[in-house]
Amino acid sequence: MKKVRIGTGSGYWGDRFDAADTLAAKGNVDYIAFDYLAELTMSIMQKQKNKDPKKGYATDFLSVLKRILPECKKKGIKLIASAGGVNPEALGDEIVSIAKGMGINLKVALVTGDNILDRLDELEKKGCTFLNMENGEPFSSVKGKITNANVYLGAEPIVEALKNGAEIVITGRNTDTSLFLAPMIYELGWKSRDYDLLANGICFGHIIECGGQVSGGNFTGGWENVHDLANLGWPIAEVYENGTAIITKPEETGGLVSSATVKEELLYEIGDPTSYITPDVIADFSQVYIEDAGVNKVKVSGAKGTPPPETLKVSIGYADGFKAFAEISYAWPKALKKAKIADKILRERFKIIELEAEEIWTEFIGYNSILGPISEKEALEPEEVRLRIGIRTKSLAEAQKLAPEVPCLVTCGPPNGSGYNLGRITPQEILAYWPALMSKSYVKPDVIYKESKV
Repeated sequence: MKKVRIGTGSGYWGDRFDAADTLAAKGNVDYIAFDYLAELTMSIMQKQKNKDPKKGYATDFLSVLKRILPECKKKGIKLIASAGGVNPEALGDEIVSIAKGMGINLKVALVTGDNILDRLDELEKKGCTFLNMENGEPFSSVKGKITNANVYLGAEPIVEALKNGAEIVITGRNTDTSLFLAPMIYELGWKSRDYDLLANGICFGHIIECGGQVSGGNFTGGWENVHDLANLGWPIAEVYENGTAIITKPEETGGLVSSATVKEELLYEIGDPTSYITPDVIADFSQVYIEDAGVNKVKVSGAKGTPPPETLKVSIGYADGFKAFAEISYAWPKALKKAKIADKILRERFKIIELEAEEIWTEFIGYNSILGPISEKEALEPEEVRLRIGIRTKSLAEAQKLAPEVPCLVTCGPPNGSGYNLGRITPQEILAYWPALMSKSYVKPDVIYKESKV
């Protein structure tokens, strides 16, 4: 029976640079897929591109590529990465340059067409309303503040690139699961109407897309028993043409792959498990069967699929004011009381200096910063508490008013205050997220090819 082995090289922008090293060296994989993009990542990358037209992509991928390209070329391992961000073309040029420098012939494919920032007015005239799909608010309320707009593409353009001999495929805003589904479709001969097979492929991609989480990282169901997290093995899906898979990891690596880690990851970041909507298929995970199949091997099967919707999700980012945070610590005795008094002082000072804050947020680290109100216990007396206060403002000037107030607490506030953090007080622009839907008919993905010939 045909099979394909797909490893995960990255779960997000900033993941471990050496995650893919072991996959390339001894993972016996055919593909390594790298997921780099989250919703607001696109806004950050667009800001980078605005400052420098040659930026706007995940530079991490270049560091990883330099480590693994010779091994991947030698073994015929293909790479698929959503590292292109808002500038796949610029990343493609850098990849070709690296390959030439290494004396490696390489065919690179760049998937474009997801970026609709310059088409918003045109698309509105054609009937795209871009209503906020979570609360129904009209697009007009944020239209003048848009930073980026990217459609979630599916597996089809990646499959096209693989059919045309691409050894590395770079995308912009593709769905995370499509990076993994595409090589399954290409290698196993699945068709666009094989909905159950596609649904299982989506299921496998969803399980391994977040990297180390399914192989023992961030595991709540027995984390004490996960060994050697410093050498965590990144996950591999060994997928068969009948729509079953074995989830595993490279041998002699740390971590754990078990039915429990797989079940936990299957439920991660999903809404309705009977209707996991993608551009490729709507997947029903409610009947998925998961069983241990050996040491660090888990068999997964049973997802069901129905045709995909006629709409695509649009990830729109917009500027929504500024934020600034400050911190200061207080020691026992009465550490919590001191921190609460310091918080009260700051809030009163904001009135005196006429700081116009749309929101003020306080956390007492060591007491309630994670669990919030349910941490409130009168009898609790921490040995030390760190006050963290944040403000949200409309303007940069208002956000900058926080910084001068915090050091003054040392001499103008409760005793034993220390360790105030001015580094965190530098205001940042708030990048907010606006999800919307639009018709597939207005989106035409394209694949651009670049080659390194030496």
